Amino acid sequence: MHEYIINLHMHTPFSDGHGTHQEIADAAERAGIDGVIVSDHNVLVKGMEGYYGENGSRVLMLVGQEVHDQDREPQKNHLLVFGAERELSQFADDPQNLIDNINSAGGLSFIAHPNDPPAPLIGEDDLNWVSWDVKGYTGIELWNGLSEMKARLKSPLHALWYGFQFSRVGRGPQPETLPLWDELLSTGRKVVAVGGSDAHAIPFSVGPIKRTIFPYEDHFRAVNTHILTPTPFSGDFARDKKLVLDALRHGHAFVGYDLPAPTRGFRFTAHSPERTCWMGDEISVKDGATLQVHLPQAAEGYLLKNGEVIGEMRKRNALAHAVKEPGVYRVEAYRRYKSLKRAWIFSNPIYVY
Repeated sequence: MHEYIINLHMHTPFSDGHGTHQEIADAAERAGIDGVIVSDHNVLVKGMEGYYGENGSRVLMLVGQEVHDQDREPQKNHLLVFGAERELSQFADDPQNLIDNINSAGGLSFIAHPNDPPAPLIGEDDLNWVSWDVKGYTGIELWNGLSEMKARLKSPLHALWYGFQFSRVGRGPQPETLPLWDELLSTGRKVVAVGGSDAHAIPFSVGPIKRTIFPYEDHFRAVNTHILTPTPFSGDFARDKKLVLDALRHGHAFVGYDLPAPTRGFRFTAHSPERTCWMGDEISVKDGATLQVHLPQAAEGYLLKNGEVIGEMRKRNALAHAVKEPGVYRVEAYRRYKSLKRAWIFSNPIYVY
């Protein structure tokens, strides 16, 4: 499998962002990631997809949407839409109808910032997802960079501090989101987890102090979605776009916080005499599989089954576990950075039946 770093969920001036598609691509190139998925609010911006940059350091840009009902008060139910290839915001008032239309169009849908705290300091309500009776969505945004920033805004001093200290913001998904994901997985559904930056490159000024709060490049060095593809990118845009969307569709991906240390090289696989399975795949307990975890560096890591820890790594970078029971198996890893324990890696599950 071939690994690529994708940053998804960001905005341009076509909605409420402050950087052009070209500026986003330039920032991605400087950050050393492989691709981005831009998702402006309720508008599918045409003509911006493709490869950006020079040979040898090109960035793949895809364009989706973040769809929500703008007439709803308070605002809820934001859905990331990738690969549908047509405007779908007209269905925003009914989340199930929206998801059904996305699926009919061959697209992917991810519930954006499912737990999003209010930020009274900047006049923002919570933007939680509330329509949990919906079915057929691809997955959830497990870790959203902007939601995490909102959770830090307890006072003007906090806003000033974190506005100039991006590297101290990231600690992990909202506390409610991990158990929510495990609960969704316990229903027997495959729910793919992604990490999104929700980058806006927001201009900020206090008197003579002017600054862009969290430039795109900062986000692109932080919470990313790493995908695994069966073949490498070829430079053919249509083919490589399909590789990205297929990896996201099947959960061949993990969420990595790349600022404390690079997460490239993480692997979570299941091996049996007959086959090798990757994150997002399923395998029978009768196959006699062994789960194998490899971290890029020694860290505090955990193997979980149905949300409960069944194995751990302390200052080690590898773990093996013989599967004896069906379940949903996934991996979490943590590192200390800037004096705090911070989330580092969240795998998508391997499903054992």
